[in-house]
Amino acid sequence: MPKQTFPWKKIVLATKNKGKIGEFSRMFAVFDVEVLTVADFPDMPDVVEDGETFEANARKKAETIAQVTGLPALADDSGLEVDALDGKPGVYSARFAGPDATDEENNAKLVSLLRDIPEDKRCARFVSVLALAVPQGETLLVRGTCEGRIVLAPKGENGFGYDPHFFLPEKQRTMAELSPEEKNRISHRGQALGKLEAVLKERFV
Repeated sequence: MPKQTFPWKKIVLATKNKGKIGEFSRMFAVFDVEVLTVADFPDMPDVVEDGETFEANARKKAETIAQVTGLPALADDSGLEVDALDGKPGVYSARFAGPDATDEENNAKLVSLLRDIPEDKRCARFVSVLALAVPQGETLLVRGTCEGRIVLAPKGENGFGYDPHFFLPEKQRTMAELSPEEKNRISHRGQALGKLEAVLKERFV
């Protein structure tokens, strides 16, 4: 069966986060498609992330934006799961310290909760679920994970969110100490993007 040509001229990224936009845009650079974001649609309603799983939130965001714009939409829901905190912050990672919490405030809360936990018990993982929704079509879901542990003292200037506190034993560095290229190869979002890119190339290129 012959492969199809990539069928869309535009795709909407369901985020205003500059770090995520950069990572997503690099993947779509291999396709002949114009990458837009929700910032290009001033009347776009906010999507309430009220799902109990990363999959539910990613699907809701992507499908809502695809319906409103009439264009394919890519959304992700990602976050940090810490075993010693029973999987928290999980889907609440972006608002761990409150609805409008900054990265610094979220990290401060994380450190405060883990201060008395030995480092070898601070096992954690980053999780990313990507949802690609197409108007009147099936929504594609992929998941990527990256294992590590939490360190109390932040290190590194790259990355964002919990990256300065997420230590990678095999690299002996935090996520924030990696170059963007290194991070893209091993990160949870990099893993999910790799799976999504492989599926899209198989189907449409």
